[in-house]
Amino acid sequence: MPKNILLIEDEQNVAAFIKKGLDELGFDVMVAYNGSIGLELLGQKQIDLIILDLILPDAHGLDICKKIRDLGYDGIPVLMLSALGTTENIVDGLGSGADDYLKKPFKFKELVARIRALSRRINQNAANALPKLKIADLIMDRESKIVKKDGKEIKLTSTEFRLLEYFLKNQNKVLSRIDILESVWDISFNMGTNVVDVYVNYLRNKIDRDANHKLVHTVIGMGYIMKEASE
Repeated sequence: MPKNILLIEDEQNVAAFIKKGLDELGFDVMVAYNGSIGLELLGQKQIDLIILDLILPDAHGLDICKKIRDLGYDGIPVLMLSALGTTENIVDGLGSGADDYLKKPFKFKELVARIRALSRRINQNAANALPKLKIADLIMDRESKIVKKDGKEIKLTSTEFRLLEYFLKNQNKVLSRIDILESVWDISFNMGTNVVDVYVNYLRNKIDRDANHKLVHTVIGMGYIMKEASE
């Protein structure tokens, strides 16, 4: 479990509620009421997880999340909080580098469950990671976070990388949308949203767009499968 948590939240009542609950569970929570202070605190102490509000007084949470990743803090999970919960909002949040997205208002026990899920996934990935995963001419180096197809590097967001990694680890298996949600994001979004389909399309555009033999295939009514060629 993460020990040191950085909470970037400008609503003082919400911040106090989260900090009090997490402190009682044994976490060490630092609070920043705007993005600038949050970035300063990030460089002052070892941080295991960041809880980041989407709307801040001095900057948008999406920009702060991108800045965190640009500064090289790729290994710190970011849980984004927002009152906005449409598919577009979720996709934007995850696309900025967040690992999870929780819609306000939320129950405290759900927040704790998300924190535990993020920690579990990261620990499992660290313990069980093979250095490289491969299918056809596509190679993923999990240590350098570089993906190449036919020798050419493909730029992926952190969420696209996790999605591709999940497909590569489960080649030739039909994966339902729920499987993907629970394994890639460790959460169950409202199934009325199409966030999985959106990200599968993003991934296809990067790895299959100009390929003669597609790698990601739709299984109608069931989900998706990664294999070298369609039947």
